[in-house]
Amino acid sequence: MEQTELVFIPFPMIGHLASALEIAKLITERDPRFSITIIIMKYPLESIDGMDTDSDSIRFVTLPPVEVSSSTTPSGFFLSEFLKANIPIVRDAIHELTRSNSVRLAGFVVDMFCTHMIDVADEFGVPSYLFFTSSAAFLGFLLHLQFLHDYEGLDFNEFKDSDAELDVPSFVNSVPGKVFPSRMFDKESGGAEMLLYHTRRFREVKGILVNTFIELESHAVRSLSGSTVPAVYPVGPILNTRMGSGGGQRDASVIMSWLDDQPPSSVVFLCFGSRGSFGADQIKEIAHGLEHSGHRFLWSLRQPPPKGKMDFPSDYESIEEVLPEGFLHRTARIGKVIGWAPQVAVLSHSAVGGFVSHCGWNSTLESVWYGVPVATWPIYAEQQINAFQMVKDLGLAVEIKIDYNKDRDHVVSAHEIENGLRNLMNTNSEVRQKRKEMQKISRRVMIDGGSSHFSLGHFIEDMVANIPCKQQRRDT
Repeated sequence: MEQTELVFIPFPMIGHLASALEIAKLITERDPRFSITIIIMKYPLESIDGMDTDSDSIRFVTLPPVEVSSSTTPSGFFLSEFLKANIPIVRDAIHELTRSNSVRLAGFVVDMFCTHMIDVADEFGVPSYLFFTSSAAFLGFLLHLQFLHDYEGLDFNEFKDSDAELDVPSFVNSVPGKVFPSRMFDKESGGAEMLLYHTRRFREVKGILVNTFIELESHAVRSLSGSTVPAVYPVGPILNTRMGSGGGQRDASVIMSWLDDQPPSSVVFLCFGSRGSFGADQIKEIAHGLEHSGHRFLWSLRQPPPKGKMDFPSDYESIEEVLPEGFLHRTARIGKVIGWAPQVAVLSHSAVGGFVSHCGWNSTLESVWYGVPVATWPIYAEQQINAFQMVKDLGLAVEIKIDYNKDRDHVVSAHEIENGLRNLMNTNSEVRQKRKEMQKISRRVMIDGGSSHFSLGHFIEDMVANIPCKQQRRDT
């Protein structure tokens, strides 16, 4: 019996890989004709552990590491060279996969940051699809700005550190320059060109899977339909509710045991993602804001990597040294400061009533899934524009800051933090009520009759229709 194979090429960082695995599971469960191979490239900054599946229809192929000239920062040039270096290895892996006459290659599903691999799909004569792991609004933002840059001469620097606003079709409100991703102003290390390159290539694929759902982003999804963009399939929320991102079982059990002792919806959870960390001055302001608010808290506090080193934050060896004197003693009855946090497990706990978040898209969807209100504190990447959307367009979050950027010297004051926490934990707020409604909707869309369930079925039908009748095979 001929096997229909789909190749996934996710960006090799845990957030992207986990989402790719989950959508792969949904496709193979929905249509048993498909099997999926997930290609895992070895990214210098990321150690991928725990990527497994109990599905017989999904397998992983881990590629050998490639040599790329080192850099002190994760620049656009470095990422581009890393992907280019992997092209021949990916090509060989696909050739090995298709060596058997019983395998029919259906196409590639490439990550939003792996569009170089479209060229490999073209070599094998199969269509490419894009898996966009952020919001539909951000997809529309990138496409709109790429068009304005390429065809109307827009200079992104007009919006750098600016209150100037731009009308973007995928957003309800005009978008201020201060929430544009900082990479858009990064010409020296290639960040702006990297975004433009990938966005241009988005237009070459047969369809775009987006990790969102229509009811969450109805305006953005509508703005992308009927345009010059490839077909968009909102198939989310795609979440991994089982996998951690490091840490250990012992740490998790201590944290969950502490939460078990707290009243329902009483705890503020502060967690800023795999790259989230702060300097000493900001840590002290957060501590004072938490203490003055009087709310119970669970704070994931990570140590920044050494200055100039391309690495992730780590846990402090002695956390007392960076906190105000006596803080841990004074807040011992209501708070707990930790390092790594099992975020999904914490958000799902009934004691958690608010989430101070960096607004990464996976974290945003997790907070929606568990119905936990968010106070926004973006740090890098597209998080500022996610925060803007959640606060201004959707009314699903309160603001501590929406334009904070880790590369600037600004310190958010304890007063701002305290006010944000009080708004976040207001039990009668409109944001809290809207969150509870959106939580119910997010569960319904994934089951039979739901919008994302239907959209995934539509994608599978279109993909089957696009499978080439004859396969182009490469000779050894």
